Amino acid sequence: MEMKGSRVVPADVATTWRALNDPEVLRECIPGCESIDRVSDTEYRVLMTARVGPVSAKFSGRLTLADIAAPRSYTLKFEGQGGAAGFANGSAKVELSPVEGGTRIDYAVNAQVGGKLAQIGSRLIDGAAAKVADDFFARFVARAGGSPPATAEAAAAPPPELTSALRTMRTRLLLAALIVACIVIYWWLRPA
Repeated sequence: MEMKGSRVVPADVATTWRALNDPEVLRECIPGCESIDRVSDTEYRVLMTARVGPVSAKFSGRLTLADIAAPRSYTLKFEGQGGAAGFANGSAKVELSPVEGGTRIDYAVNAQVGGKLAQIGSRLIDGAAAKVADDFFARFVARAGGSPPATAEAAAAPPPELTSALRTMRTRLLLAALIVACIVIYWWLRPA
């Protein structure tokens, strides 16, 4: 799975950097996160509960920071085990840059999953990952002391996956309505 994006946080680069490296802030902002414990300056232990489609599991793992260029960028490497649900590991490159009104965070994630997680399909995994990212940044922006800035990007068309899912749902609803209509007509017109 690969995911790229950027968000604007209404805080300066130094404040944003400190928040991104504060285990308590991260614990509050990461959906399902139960604990983040600092092992060293560049390593953390994480315990979190995650749900992807029908698979729900408690994951324990490790986050390691590398290529640190404070307060501008780092690479976050992660590995987690979720028991029977499977595993997830990968990396995320995070870059901060000053912009009008705050700090822009650019990120690029590359992750692999295995076990039951890998069996449920990439669409569900990609959708769940995008939701976790959206939830994280909504909480992070609120924690940084402001509301998310309105951008043209936020007002843009919905992602292709959502458009495709809505189209599929509309088709299924139309088909279900047609089947119900046929049954009603059959029962109404059948000989008594």
